[in-house]
Amino acid sequence: MYEYIPEIMTFKECKELLKVGKNTLLDLIHTGQIQAFKVGSRWKITKQSVIEFIQYR
Repeated sequence: MYEYIPEIMTFKECKELLKVGKNTLLDLIHTGQIQAFKVGSRWKITKQSVIEFIQYR
């Protein structure tokens, strides 16, 4: 079901996948609902984190 999702997504890819805006995704990250990390100044979000968010929402 989630095979098409890359293992690590960019902020933009995750935003488009979840169909949310920039501020909403930042809120989800900062409140810990979605686990993310930064590489330099860019956010990276793991596939597993997004799947868990979708399943437990």
